[in-house]
Formats: sequence, C-alpha cells, structure tokens
Amino acid sequence: MDYQTLDCDERDGIITVTVTRPAARNALSRLTLTELHHLLSGLTTPMILTGSAGPAFVAGADIREMAAMTPEEGEEFGRLGQAVTSLLESVPVPVIACVDGYALGGGCEIAMACDFVYATEKSVFGQPEVLLGLIPGFGGCVRLQQLVGPARAREMIYSGRQADAAEAHRIGLVNAIFDSRDAMLAAARGTLATIRQNSPAAVSLCKAAINAARCQDVQSGLQIELAAFRQAFTTPDMREGTAAFLAKRQPAFHRA
Repeated sequence: MDYQTLDCDERDGIITVTVTRPAARNALSRLTLTELHHLLSGLTTPMILTGSAGPAFVAGADIREMAAMTPEEGEEFGRLGQAVTSLLESVPVPVIACVDGYALGGGCEIAMACDFVYATEKSVFGQPEVLLGLIPGFGGCVRLQQLVGPARAREMIYSGRQADAAEAHRIGLVNAIFDSRDAMLAAARGTLATIRQNSPAAVSLCKAAINAARCQDVQSGLQIELAAFRQAFTTPDMREGTAAFLAKRQPAFHRA
C-alpha cells in the first residue's frame, strides 16, 4: 500500500518506517495514525520507527485537528492512538524507536510503546498535554509510570516538564544515546540484524510473555512465563535449535 504520511524502506529483512510530515514536525494526524494502524496490523518484519530528519521525531498529536474536536471525536481520536500504541506493543516482531529530536505527547507515547528506544543527543522527551488543557491519551498515563515509576511519571505529567536525552537514558526511557542520526539508525539495524539470527518464534514468545507479565505479581508472572515456555516446545524452531546445538552447526530457523 502507498502511504501519504509514512515512508517504508524494507531491506535485508528489516523495515524502516519514517513518519514524513516535516511541515507539521511529524505530528500524528488521524491519517498518520490510520496508516500506522494499517501497517502494523500485518507486520511480520522487524521494524525501525523514526521521523523525517528535522527538529522532531514526532512532536505530538496534531493540535490543529484536536482543537476543533468534540468530546466524542476526541474519544475516537484517543481510541485510534491507543490502538496504534497497543499494536506496537503486541506485534510479534521487535520494534525499535529511533528518536532524533522532540518526542513529545503522542511522540513520546509512540516511542514508549516500542520494544526499546534509541535516541540522538539532541532528543527531548515529555508529556506536556496539561499545558494545552489535555492529558496523555495514547497510553502515556499507563506506560510512563511502568518505565520510570509512578512518582517520576506524576511529576513529569503534572508539570509538563521535558527530559533531555541524558535524563531520559538515566531514568529508563531510552536504551542508548548516539551522537548522530546515522549512527543511531546503523546501530538499530545492527541490533535487529542480531535479533534476526535467533528464532523468530522464540523472540515473539519472549515479547508476548514480557508484556503479559508486566505489572503482575511474581507468581502470576511466572505462570505466564511457564505457559510461553511450554508453547516453545510446540514450535519447529525449538526442535531445529536444539538439534543444531547438539550437532554443532548453525540452526536454520523458519522465517516468514
């Protein structure tokens, strides 16, 4: 499908998806969210998510659109944004957010829904919705506290304060910081290339188990892990991986 606000480049089993609304600092419009939802609904390829080069990764949701929304339209917009972030979290392949610039509001929420985040030194993160009389609506109230803890999440959300890349790394929003966009994207491709050498079925089960066990008590989490562990024994990848180990050869895992 040809997208109007997304640029998709698939090479060597990795797809790079770039939000391309530079005039709006890559803000998330209804169209952009709809296109992301369509793309993610069938995603089976490890993915890098970034924004077009400029001052912002994704500067937020599209305020020009939101300003005229009724409560009902606002709810539908929030539902669409939550559907996209939920898909990012649940697709069976790893997704790396590559943030170069401002990741505010919906941009921060999109990044937090990815498996992990790489960022350049100039990047800035935050949930400044209260400055507009709004609250985070795409999952920020939920995911930010899971990543940085309830107290720090409250402080950032209530105040609208932004965190630079160094602070975001220190508090657990960002996995690694890079001195350039090119270095960041190259590192993300390298990470996904490493992950692609492993069993796709096992990586998918790990992702599902980690997400399902998050915020559960230990015993509930262990039961989720055990169910996924059992499921691994049903996959051809498990038989191929163990056989390859015993035969001292490289495994030939099934890839979509």
